[in-house]
Amino acid sequence: MTNTTEVRPTAGTAARDRGGVRGVIARHPLASFFTMALGLSWLAWVPYILSPHGMGVWDIHFPEVLGSGQFTGVLPGALLGPLGSAFIVTAVADGRAGLRRWVGRLFRWRVAWYWYALALVVVPALIVVSALPFAGGDVRAPSVLAIASLVPGLVIQLFSTGLSEEPGWRDFALPRLQHRFGGLGAAAILGPIWALWHMPLYLSDWGGWPNAHWSEPVVFALFTITFNVVMIQVFNKTRESLPLALLLHVGVNNTISMLFPEMYPSMTAGTLMIGLTIMSTTAAVVLLVATRGRLGYDPARRALPLDAPVPDHHARLVGSNDGTR
Repeated sequence: MTNTTEVRPTAGTAARDRGGVRGVIARHPLASFFTMALGLSWLAWVPYILSPHGMGVWDIHFPEVLGSGQFTGVLPGALLGPLGSAFIVTAVADGRAGLRRWVGRLFRWRVAWYWYALALVVVPALIVVSALPFAGGDVRAPSVLAIASLVPGLVIQLFSTGLSEEPGWRDFALPRLQHRFGGLGAAAILGPIWALWHMPLYLSDWGGWPNAHWSEPVVFALFTITFNVVMIQVFNKTRESLPLALLLHVGVNNTISMLFPEMYPSMTAGTLMIGLTIMSTTAAVVLLVATRGRLGYDPARRALPLDAPVPDHHARLVGSNDGTR
């Protein structure tokens, strides 16, 4: 009698052996994700950009939610792009096990308290301070209503901007990029793509069209690239906690949306971005020098499988029990 042992393929192996579109996605998950994320979002944004909210060549109106048509005109494209593309590519390339890992980071919320303080207090405070030199003396105290709106505003941002972007950029793309290129290489690739993804929106009221100066998207791109460095450092040091990435991202948006109209009433969006970019660039340079470009990523992990558990080097940084440790 001869004993036979069944050899089971690892996650994604069967998909990679296939032909057609599924095979291409499985063999090139990063390229597929970036192509789909940009292409699907840009395609979905075309009606909004051509509408009166943008270039005004198509008489189609988007219903306003909370005083803005961006929820109905921009958010669907964001959901379809980074979030939808990450789900599709993960399902095709890594199957159910990959989807569990992908979703699992969303529940990795049990990290040290000071990371939450950084995302919810320190960074918003620095954002407010960054605008002071450019305010021309016109600085006012925010109203009680504006301060009270911070919490509901944060919740809305979490379930709109945050969940539409971060499961794609940080949850899907960043671990794969770091596994291939390390922390610095991942930052050099992800930051510019993240910035590029936003660029068509400068042809709409999202970016101040038609009054925005040509330099504003350039400054915004520089801010996005450098702030991405900060986000990578936090993501790695919190054992890939997606809730922290969400809070760090939307905390910036929420602070600007809720406080700046009252605190800096005469400041333009372009001037605001200059202050933010100086702050984020300074932080990025400090982190790159201090970590020698590693940004909290252990180079030894590049020799391990992509789905290897993230080691917990700090007892106070405890990840959730998501089955990936």
